[in-house]
Amino acid sequence: MDSKYSTIPKSTYVELQPQTDYPNDLNSPRSSSVNEAGYLRSKDVDGDDIDDDIEIDVDNYPLVVSGPNSGSGVAGAVFNLTTTIIGAGIMTLPATMKVLGVVLGIVLIILMGIVSEISVELLVRFSVLCKASSYGEVVQHAMGRPSRILSEICIIMNNAGVLIVYLIIIGDVMSGSVHHMGVFDQLMGNGVWDQRKLVILVVTVIFLAPLCSLDKIDSLSLTSAASVALAVVFVVIAFVVAFIKLMEGRIDPPRMGPDFSSKQAILDLLVVIPIMTNAFICHFNVQPIYNELKGRSPQKMNRVGRITSALCILVYASTALAGYLLFGNNTESDVLTNFDKDLGIRFSSALNYTVRIGYILHLILVFPVIHFSLRQTVDSLLFEGSAPLSESKKRSLGLTAVLLVLIYIGSTMIPSIWTAFKLTGATSAVSLGFIFPSLIALRLSHQGGLSHLERFFSWVMLVLAGIVSIVGVIGNIYSIKSKSD
Repeated sequence: MDSKYSTIPKSTYVELQPQTDYPNDLNSPRSSSVNEAGYLRSKDVDGDDIDDDIEIDVDNYPLVVSGPNSGSGVAGAVFNLTTTIIGAGIMTLPATMKVLGVVLGIVLIILMGIVSEISVELLVRFSVLCKASSYGEVVQHAMGRPSRILSEICIIMNNAGVLIVYLIIIGDVMSGSVHHMGVFDQLMGNGVWDQRKLVILVVTVIFLAPLCSLDKIDSLSLTSAASVALAVVFVVIAFVVAFIKLMEGRIDPPRMGPDFSSKQAILDLLVVIPIMTNAFICHFNVQPIYNELKGRSPQKMNRVGRITSALCILVYASTALAGYLLFGNNTESDVLTNFDKDLGIRFSSALNYTVRIGYILHLILVFPVIHFSLRQTVDSLLFEGSAPLSESKKRSLGLTAVLLVLIYIGSTMIPSIWTAFKLTGATSAVSLGFIFPSLIALRLSHQGGLSHLERFFSWVMLVLAGIVSIVGVIGNIYSIKSKSD
């Protein structure tokens, strides 16, 4: 019997969206609902069931949307995902290139970006397959509740660590540090603004708290676009200054490979790759961004991920190379602090202020995007089974206030961003970006139709991530011991 319908390939994902042929439900002769058995039942205008049941196994569909999907477009999703990635990690990349050398540094940035993007695609694929709306849900579906709790703890550690780093950078740049002058000192001399803790507190209360109180990540699309633009301004200025000085012959030739000349240099090598993994971690925000993507589908989200990865690789490689060329062996773990001295070109002071103030604004706009997933994860861990956070303004504001207080306290206790990134990079960041996605893919491979190549890649990613984590933890322990001796 001929039919106008064709079968849907197994590899294709279909997402159901509610539709109606009638502009007004009251004028519709029939409406539909899904009963507990998974059948679509028709109702007349009086709400009485009509006997004709249409058998639709809803569970076979990747996701059933309960309302109209009016979220962000591809551009907004790219901005939000890019903002999640390009944060404080970009400030450590020139220092990692100082350790790795130019060639190995750029190669690792490219490879890390590609592997991270593939792991995001795997995460999206199996999240949709499991109908998971958060990172923890897909982990639980694949490996059980204990693994979900572990993954959520990793998200909390990673995001809290990143936000603490943001506040450390804001304090160092605006108020100065032991070896570098702050923006306020250079502009106005000594004053109350030298109190680093006070400056961080004022920024947190006046700028960060209002943005963090927003309850939808789509609300942050415009601020994310602005933050990406500010990051690009920083990259362009740093790259142009480095290019000018290179053409004038005022830059020492950079080291092309790693340095093995001392024990400290070798210890730095052990921890620098985990630090670099931090730069590409965005996986905890993939599901929230996907959930609010207009006309969402795995293919559309994969396009968002690929555009984001290409943009971030370009920005990261340019920043790492420009920063290392400009400051050489004097490159600080937070390269922004290097911009307190004369760059040796015209308008040096104006460029210095533009770079530092512009990037501080970037961090202020990035902060709420990372905080959003942190708050969601803490809520799901502490208030499982409660109404969605977006429906409880009081709970949302309460969590926001508590988290901001704890993050502020952490920023006053941790000495540098290098210390924070060494710890989170070797543990939570590696787990979220590579270990959990590869385990999810391997555990659910029979459901998702994982190819032999994808299975092989998942195993390789899992083994390499485990090695990086172990080596990073050992390197951290030896670094702490060597400093205490």
